[in-house]
Amino acid sequence: MRILVVGGAGYIGSHVVKAFLESGYQVTVFDNLSTGTRENLFDEAAFVHGDIMRPEQLAGVMSAGFDGCVHLAALKAAGQSMLYPEQYAQANLVGTINILNAAAAVSLKALIFSSSAAVFGNPVYLPIDEEHPKEPENFYGFTKLEIERILAWYDRLKGLRYAAIRYFNAAGYDVNGRIRGLERNPENLLPVVMEVAVGLREQLSIFGNDYPTRDGSCIRDYVHVSDLADAHVRAFEYIVSHEKSLAVNLGSESGISVLEMVERSRLITGMPIPAVVTGRRAGDPSELVASSGKARELLHWEPGYSDIDTLIASTWEVYRNAYPQGISRI
Repeated sequence: MRILVVGGAGYIGSHVVKAFLESGYQVTVFDNLSTGTRENLFDEAAFVHGDIMRPEQLAGVMSAGFDGCVHLAALKAAGQSMLYPEQYAQANLVGTINILNAAAAVSLKALIFSSSAAVFGNPVYLPIDEEHPKEPENFYGFTKLEIERILAWYDRLKGLRYAAIRYFNAAGYDVNGRIRGLERNPENLLPVVMEVAVGLREQLSIFGNDYPTRDGSCIRDYVHVSDLADAHVRAFEYIVSHEKSLAVNLGSESGISVLEMVERSRLITGMPIPAVVTGRRAGDPSELVASSGKARELLHWEPGYSDIDTLIASTWEVYRNAYPQGISRI
């Protein structure tokens, strides 16, 4: 079967491509390389350099004929979305509509959408399941929720079945070392920790240590990117088998605190990783943990790499190989 992965040269996208290739699919990547890198492309997958803001390019690639499409192309920095909503509206909302229109024009039957835990906003209860109230706290989360609603209409009106996969905190790298392209200007905790470890940053800022958690720092649910990628394959196969859409949360169901991540990173990397505690960030909940029960039930999915040591070690392997000179100067 043939799969189109839009955004397949990015951090998560490249792991998704790898998972489909290893499951025997023919894969084509469509990416504008604005955040993705050629280093993340696989020789086994075809590549089309294109932009989701160019409907004619999407129409051209879709006309080649695919059994399904994975959509991972989006702007994703929650803080920036509050400063530049017009950019997020264009890239996330308009870009997705362009993809859906191109898919509908060729009667595509299955689309896997990269959604986010940001659709829920601040937790009313934990762990967060699929029925949790959806009240996004930032414009990024709003765009993801609106796309889920639009997908439901395309399902109803165009027969486009979909899976909305709501990531919690994606982390880690391919444990087999086939993916080594680093994210540009990362904002998530673990890659920032690694940038400090290799000397790209002087120190790490810990935003608050007075939360009502076990050590005072925020707790988040981290899921290994390879586990996320596996869920994309399973979601596509679910749609093909059952001819129905679904939305699932994906997390490890166990939280890791900021301080725990930093201390364990110091131990695994052997680097000092200087850190300073600063004030809380507005809108940061003290704890976010997913319930992945629905993914287990429907997709028979279980995280296999989402323990703290694998998350850190697989990320460190990529960073220490990318910046050996930086490490030697520490």
